[in-house]
Amino acid sequence: MLRSVPFLLSLAALPLAFARRADERVRRWPPPTLGGREMPFAEAVQVGDLLFLSGQLGNVPGTLELVPGGIAAETRQTLANIDAALARCGCNLGDLVKVTVMLADMSEWAAMNEAYVAGFAGHPLPARSSFGTSGLALGARLEMEAVAAAPK
Repeated sequence: MLRSVPFLLSLAALPLAFARRADERVRRWPPPTLGGREMPFAEAVQVGDLLFLSGQLGNVPGTLELVPGGIAAETRQTLANIDAALARCGCNLGDLVKVTVMLADMSEWAAMNEAYVAGFAGHPLPARSSFGTSGLALGARLEMEAVAAAPK
């Protein structure tokens, strides 16, 4: 029985070893502060060569207020917020490889798309998917999440 104790102790240490390996491979950027409150998610997480951004809204930076002006204005601000988050991680819009757009109303897709394409002027367009939702945080018209090629 005593011989099995070291074996059992080594098994108990396995979760710690895996946790250490995961922490070495995963880099997290701190959660954003909006309206004086820390948000309950990481702004971005890098795993290997990929950077995953949390969903972004068309809010005025640092606040919980959406920009006025409807879907086109929210789209422009959302892309500006994505670009700012990317910059904090050492990237820019040109590094995006995939964007997912969630729309509160699919009938606004054409107006969103026009502002979206204009927002990428000078940058290649990433792969994209869009879908409708039954509601978004803060009553937003859209939310975008993105994946970028991370800096080496």
